[in-house]
Amino acid sequence: MCAGVSRRVISLWFPRLASDRVLRHGAITGPFALTLTEQNVNRIYCLNTSAERQGLHRGMAFSDARAFCPDLQSRPAQPEMDQQFLAGLRRWATRYSPWVGIEGDDGLVLDITGAAHLFGGETMMLTDLRQRLDGMGLNVQIGLGDTRGAAWALAHFAEGVAPAGEMLASLGPLPVAALRLDADTVTALKRMGLRSIGQLAKAPRAPLARRFGSGLLMRLDQALGQQPEQISPQQEPPHYGVQLNLPEPIGLEADVMAGTARLLERLCRKLEDRQTGARMLKLTLRRVDQQARNVELRLARPMRDPALILSLFARNIGKVDAGFGIDHMRLEATQVEPLRPEQVSHSHSDREVGLDDLITRIGTRVGLENIQRFLPADSHIPERSFMIVPAASSRAESFSAGSRPRPLIMFPPEPISASGPRPPQQFRWRRMRLTTLSATGPERIAPEWWLDDENWQRGFRDYWCVQTEQGRRLWLFHTPQNPGWFVQGEFA
Repeated sequence: MCAGVSRRVISLWFPRLASDRVLRHGAITGPFALTLTEQNVNRIYCLNTSAERQGLHRGMAFSDARAFCPDLQSRPAQPEMDQQFLAGLRRWATRYSPWVGIEGDDGLVLDITGAAHLFGGETMMLTDLRQRLDGMGLNVQIGLGDTRGAAWALAHFAEGVAPAGEMLASLGPLPVAALRLDADTVTALKRMGLRSIGQLAKAPRAPLARRFGSGLLMRLDQALGQQPEQISPQQEPPHYGVQLNLPEPIGLEADVMAGTARLLERLCRKLEDRQTGARMLKLTLRRVDQQARNVELRLARPMRDPALILSLFARNIGKVDAGFGIDHMRLEATQVEPLRPEQVSHSHSDREVGLDDLITRIGTRVGLENIQRFLPADSHIPERSFMIVPAASSRAESFSAGSRPRPLIMFPPEPISASGPRPPQQFRWRRMRLTTLSATGPERIAPEWWLDDENWQRGFRDYWCVQTEQGRRLWLFHTPQNPGWFVQGEFA
């Protein structure tokens, strides 16, 4: 900061950020609210001014709100979308200052020290800021002061501007809650008769420190400028996108592939610089009639080899209708994963890479989510000892049955006619008459009582490995509680 220049901070509070975000895409006349389920109760998450005038408020049960306001319109809240929208507003606000941070879930903080003169002064900057936000359909409350705490207090409790060097005079009438204190501390201060910041600033500090700790006085000093508080601008996430403007429209598949190759070389250099690889790529081809055609590619492993990725693009690029020509191409890695340099051996890594490439090639035809693999699961119940997951998002793991063998083929239990606790000497299964040659067991498996599985409601099972004279090696079990015999698997 230059000598003689006082620090100035703007706080932007969007009290209806979530509802404003939704209503920007389609205006709704009358009461409107967003709802969110909390602890099995559907409550109001955010609402517009019309709903507030009807007496509704945040945290109110949605059923009660509908009783008070029968014409209330609602939609489910999407907090993750709200945070993405707030992040976009933060990037937009850098037009006023490079030092912009996010304040909580619904606010921004800007350090405009030395920047206000670029807009004709603080008044002109605030006017321009408000007009642009109003044009976006956003309700905003703005505070400006020497400190982050003072700007926040003004934005939330007395929208306005605190003259430079007069923080106590501006904040004195505001309630102590304007110091960003928790509810319990605010209640305790009110019981002591300290309701405003001015009263708190005049109170003896030692008793306050003993009772409330250093946090209370730290917030007071930060607001009045007696203790520094930094504003840390968020680092922009890396953008993995490249584009190519063509002087003349192209339409041949070979030309589109050549343009894609140039884009891939530039994109893969970006990926290599950040030691990442692409898992999902999107190629946008804009035609001269301003219509766009998208080609998406999903990979079974992170990759940054331009030649290999280009060969995978070839199939879908050939299906694109170029119309009267393509004059703009854009390639973006929409999902990336770490891919650091590593030394590989021909015995292991090459085999895995080859399998991933095969999954990718098949996935471009049938979809990666349709290629699945079996993985072991932590359960001693045979039916729950494995799970089926997409092969592209998982790694192969070896099954370990311990000291107990498990059949290669497993199917739902099939009943057979037999009695007694030991395997029958002769039985019929799948229209075959089989004779027991030898039997190994029993292995008793108890049900997992914490899971509601109707197939195991009969209780525990005694499993046997039965070798028949006909060559079949089957996995049988007996249920002592409700006597019966079943075949559930066959060994190789």
